[in-house]
Amino acid sequence: MTQTHPSTRTDNHTSRSGPGIIPVPQQWFPELGTLTLAAGFNLHYSDLELAQTAMQLMEEIAEVSGIAGTSASQASPSTGPRTPGGISLVLDEEMAFDTDNTTADVEGYLLSISGNIEIRARTAAGIFWGTRSLLQLLLQFRSLPCGTAVDWPNYPVRGFMLDVGRRFAAPAFIRDYIRFMSWFKLNTFIIHLNDNEIVKESKRSWDVAQQAFRLCTDNPEFAGLAATDGAYTRADWDSFEELAAQHHVSLVPEIDAPAHARSFIRWKPEVGLNGGDSDMLDLTNPATTALIKAVFDEFTPWFRGTSVHFGADEYEKDHAETYRTFFNDISSHVRSLGKYPMAWGSLTTMSSGAGPVTADGYSRDVVICSWNNDWYGPQEAVNDGYRVINTNDNLLYIVPFADYYHGNHLDGRALFDSWEPHVFGPKDALEHRHPQLLGAASAVWNDLVQKDYDEHTIHAMVEPTFGVLAQKMWSGSTHGLVYESFMERIGSLAHWPGRTFLW
Repeated sequence: MTQTHPSTRTDNHTSRSGPGIIPVPQQWFPELGTLTLAAGFNLHYSDLELAQTAMQLMEEIAEVSGIAGTSASQASPSTGPRTPGGISLVLDEEMAFDTDNTTADVEGYLLSISGNIEIRARTAAGIFWGTRSLLQLLLQFRSLPCGTAVDWPNYPVRGFMLDVGRRFAAPAFIRDYIRFMSWFKLNTFIIHLNDNEIVKESKRSWDVAQQAFRLCTDNPEFAGLAATDGAYTRADWDSFEELAAQHHVSLVPEIDAPAHARSFIRWKPEVGLNGGDSDMLDLTNPATTALIKAVFDEFTPWFRGTSVHFGADEYEKDHAETYRTFFNDISSHVRSLGKYPMAWGSLTTMSSGAGPVTADGYSRDVVICSWNNDWYGPQEAVNDGYRVINTNDNLLYIVPFADYYHGNHLDGRALFDSWEPHVFGPKDALEHRHPQLLGAASAVWNDLVQKDYDEHTIHAMVEPTFGVLAQKMWSGSTHGLVYESFMERIGSLAHWPGRTFLW
């Protein structure tokens, strides 16, 4: 590694918007000079907990820059790199950040580039996010700008949801998206595991409508439930969980009921409304809730994250009483299995406003994805005591080739100019960093099952605004960057490491 005076730079410049990292760091303190990482560098880490991250970083540095290091080994923070030009990963539980945001202690990091490179954080997650920033710089610049980034997220949930119920996504695509999300410091991947064609729009019979449940177990009690056109085995799911853990991404599996439930009704027609001629479950039948509990019993042991989504959206509003009982029973059951329940916001439509707990009886120990301001808006949800994730349909939904929501890609300029996670529409917003607002997640819904497209098409629709969303979910302000400059920077980060499917 060599140090260079600013006057000799040929491929880099710094500004108050940072040196090329997306999301833009909360703070960037530039210093004179640049550093060039040389082949044969050493990498040291302060704690055995960082060993896997260190080895992964060595491999990824070689991939994005062509520079191969010599070794990665454990060393005390006081020892640091044994030679100039090394890299240190240092866990420091006493590290302090200049913010009152508790996310800093959990995910914040410091990246210092001077005579050596050091990434310091209180947690392994913070260290990992610091490695993403370093890799982004190495992808763009032959000579790294000297300076220090001090960075943390504004919100703990920075997410993306993919509907695989209506269109199967190859396991390799799921793994690539875990890598893609972590590249931009997104950390919550909701995988919507069952759904069906909307026959009221396609005018197709429920008997022939597309439907799928995308988990496949060898337990004979669940024979016939898994989709035949694609389902994830336990080995597939384990591979997702292991990769997600390495990339500090939490998987949130969604098993959707009591609507969008045609796959369950095809499997067990007796649990369907209208004698099975529906995609909604008959909640007056005691066997229905028992069946859904059994599905969660079977598959929840597969899930390693802290949360499980149970859907609960767009049910028939004339069945509000049985819906409420189901909502409470399933959320309680998910908690009994050691997971925190998550659901789509529906309570305004289902109960004409949730009201006080004692009056209306809905469990409040559920995270609400506020997806539609009429079904259950953010202000109503927080007033009722819920913690909320912004998944607003008008702003954050892609439905490939549809003439509603966003049929191609999200509106990047509008998101860049006027959106942050507390904004749910032009007239619906919470205060910035509201204590009950966990963050946000965009979504791809594959409603139009008869259209001919694949995972590459989906990625082409998601990619243009993924970095914009990540920026707004992480630190909001772009510190003076205009939209065109920001998108140029995003374009320079298109080759994220480790992908195998999306080439």
